[in-house]
Amino acid sequence: MADTPTDAVHSILIKIQESIAAFRSEFGQFRQSTETRLDSLETLIRKQRRDSAGMLVMMRAAPSDFDERVTEVEERIAALEARKS
Repeated sequence: MADTPTDAVHSILIKIQESIAAFRSEFGQFRQSTETRLDSLETLIRKQRRDSAGMLVMMRAAPSDFDERVTEVEERIAALEARKS
């Protein structure tokens, strides 16, 4: 034991303060990296929504295009059959 008593409260408070400062710094870095990741996710979500909307338009257009082509073929067949008769 030391010959002179020392006050441990002061050194404990200093260590706590350093710990809090380190935590705030780490939390700031974590927050910044999290915001960056969220921004990239939001960008990806917007892109996926645009792609999905485009795909939906294509899906709706394909049957009508197919129907038009089938109708053309049916008309040609009907014209050829009319010539044969």
